[in-house]
Amino acid sequence: MKQKVAVIMGGYSSEYEISLQSGQTVIDHLPKDKYEIYAVHIRPDAWVVVDGNKNYPIDKNDFSFVKNRQKINFDVVFNAIHGHPGEDGAILAYFEMLGIPHTSAAFDKMALTFNKKNTIAVLRSYGIPTAQSVFLHEKDAIDLDKIITETGLPCFVKPNRAGSSYGISKVYDIKNLQAAIDLAFKEDKEIIIESFLDGRELSVGVIKFNGQTKVLPVTEIISENDFFDYEAKYLGKSQEITPADLPPKIQQNVEAIARRVYEVLDLNGVSRAEYILVDNVPHFLEINMVPGLTQASIFPQQAVAAGLSLTELFDNAIKMAK
Repeated sequence: MKQKVAVIMGGYSSEYEISLQSGQTVIDHLPKDKYEIYAVHIRPDAWVVVDGNKNYPIDKNDFSFVKNRQKINFDVVFNAIHGHPGEDGAILAYFEMLGIPHTSAAFDKMALTFNKKNTIAVLRSYGIPTAQSVFLHEKDAIDLDKIITETGLPCFVKPNRAGSSYGISKVYDIKNLQAAIDLAFKEDKEIIIESFLDGRELSVGVIKFNGQTKVLPVTEIISENDFFDYEAKYLGKSQEITPADLPPKIQQNVEAIARRVYEVLDLNGVSRAEYILVDNVPHFLEINMVPGLTQASIFPQQAVAAGLSLTELFDNAIKMAK
């Protein structure tokens, strides 16, 4: 009998539409001979199974739905939600309470990695290099001069818990810092301000494949814009070179740090972490536990470069679901 798979997508954040694209890519590539696959749209106003032109409401008591008077329960959930409530672990805690396996890391690990400040704090304790940073809550008094003393200029202002480069600014002059802070606070009530790291930007996918930690080929990102912003990420304003042209020793070091980050954080499922290579030392920026999954996204490109088809990649994610 085929496993019934719910591919959850959408979510409650600015990344809703991007998540729908990722979810549809998963549905298109999961093997239909092995799985009975359902598109489940998670929206603030409703959770529904989308089947052609019909929507079937999800019963949140047990994450089931009724079609043709038949109740359908899911065997496993494929998480394709970027942002809240998928990438931050909120909905995964619900599945774990119900005993439904899902393709992501445990809910508490997802909550940790979605919080840039907390992730950086953990990794620093393990000796992983990072940028200098200042954390602000929306209720905090803001001392612009003190911030610049800590981070220097230029610096980056980011929402602490958001993805897809929403709300991020690169600030060159203190007179523009407050506006950047205000923009970031529109995405999250917590923000992080980081020193600028001058080096090559690298993106590294790491997965659990057949029970083992597997590092995918490294991608170098060369943005046509001032940094890897929304346009560069989604509108073709960047070069994404996979595999990156790195000397063997540097390649090995990047892969070793990426593997250590994944294992130190006790992760499962797919991940894509960003690093800046400064004086041949990889500095951790952030990690995405539900990276973009469309064919044009970086993570699937890395999988293909590793010799994995998207069908193999997504099928493995179901096999590794916990």
